[in-house]
Amino acid sequence: MRKYKMRIAELTLKPIKTKPPMTLPQARIQGLKQGVDRSRQQLKQEQERQRQQRENERKQKQLRQR
Repeated sequence: MRKYKMRIAELTLKPIKTKPPMTLPQARIQGLKQGVDRSRQQLKQEQERQRQQRENERKQKQLRQR
């Protein structure tokens, strides 16, 4: 015997409510926030790229010294 039984009402999907269109100021704020997020991500990627580059240069220098 099953411990839990689901009812038909629990299986029916609820309709998705649509969001009203944004006002121009709201759209501007959202765009600025997205720009900030993109900039942060690009900054992290660039920092990681430079870190990798420094690490590779150190390895090359160690290999030359041997």
